[in-house]
Amino acid sequence: MKVLIVGSGGREHTLAWACKQSPLVEELFVAPGNAGIGDLAQCIPLKVNDVEGLCQFAKKQAIDLTIVGPELPLMAGIVNRFQAEGLLVFGPREEAAIIEGSKAFAKELMQKYQIPTARYATFTKLADALTYIEDHPLPLVIKADGLAAGKGVVICQTREEGAVTLQEMLEEERFGNAGKQVVIEEFLDGEEFSLMSFVHGEQVVPMPLAQDHKRIFDGDEGPNTGGMGAYSPVPHIPQAVYDRAVEQIVKPAAQALVTEGRPFTGVLYAGCIWTADGPKVIEFNARFGDPETQVILPRLASDFVQVALATAKGELSSMEITWKEEAALCVVIASQGYPGSYPTGVPIQGLSEAAEQEDVLVFHAGTALDPATGETLTAGGRVLGVTALGSGMKAAQDRAYEGLKPIQFKGMQYRKDIGWRAIR
Repeated sequence: MKVLIVGSGGREHTLAWACKQSPLVEELFVAPGNAGIGDLAQCIPLKVNDVEGLCQFAKKQAIDLTIVGPELPLMAGIVNRFQAEGLLVFGPREEAAIIEGSKAFAKELMQKYQIPTARYATFTKLADALTYIEDHPLPLVIKADGLAAGKGVVICQTREEGAVTLQEMLEEERFGNAGKQVVIEEFLDGEEFSLMSFVHGEQVVPMPLAQDHKRIFDGDEGPNTGGMGAYSPVPHIPQAVYDRAVEQIVKPAAQALVTEGRPFTGVLYAGCIWTADGPKVIEFNARFGDPETQVILPRLASDFVQVALATAKGELSSMEITWKEEAALCVVIASQGYPGSYPTGVPIQGLSEAAEQEDVLVFHAGTALDPATGETLTAGGRVLGVTALGSGMKAAQDRAYEGLKPIQFKGMQYRKDIGWRAIR
């Protein structure tokens, strides 16, 4: 088979690595890819939102399966366009991907189908939103309705902070069109977890749980990021909570989208929180999480390409998907200054030494090759993810931190406590 992966981050490097394990794959292309992906696949210089360019490439190359990594092309209708050309693609159509693309849509869907989530209200006018926050208990969560690269969610501890956040989103258009509508939610207290599932219509196959670390500093301090690390399984979330989340959240959401005429195909990601009232939804995503993919796919014992094909073709119910017993843990290495402004083009040393270690995988997130020297350079906020497998969480944690020791670049930062909740 010829396989095309769309994307350029750590998630896509993991997808490429998983595809390379499959004997079905003869040729692998990634658009646009990164320095690490270039070791596994042919990188194609097409942007993820160049839907037409990607479609023409897939037709010309007679691509057998396209796997879409990020949310941007999904919301731009890449699956609709590929399907119109008779191309097989793994990912939801635009009308289903809106479950991530519009938080207001997702909340309305959950309310209509009684899927447990935080109480909320949506606003487009600043005055109405300001009145609402005056009358509701703190803290409150304010979310930009549209895609804001993981930065459109603010937990407001004071009404003043809430007023400033609303002003920035609704009046100053800090997130452009994404913030022209906002969702204000009650704050939910509890343990967060990521539940991803392979979905085709009403066919749902849940994956093992993962948990990521959103904040930049140890002890979950500092500003939110795209994710500083992750691990799987999540031993402190009971099986009963997992089962309840599947039965009360994931399956009803898949069914609701079918009922609404928006059937979902691909990976439905439920970002959940285990509250005193049971599991509730914080957000839905329409694709694999990042960095959760870096710990989930290395635990997959089945052939990933066969699973992707079964998902895309609607044959999930006839497939048995198996998982390894081992734990996986991923530590993200970020640029100096991230999640604020950061330099790029910084040379990275020690990558091959790190990757040569047993049960250690180095996934590139934001890297590029220097065409003159062949050196690998930093090219993003999150630069690398070092994933390790182990017989238990402590073994995986030890191996990951040992595994990243050879890697050096100026100003690199990473958390020293990934997995602490599972090990304490």
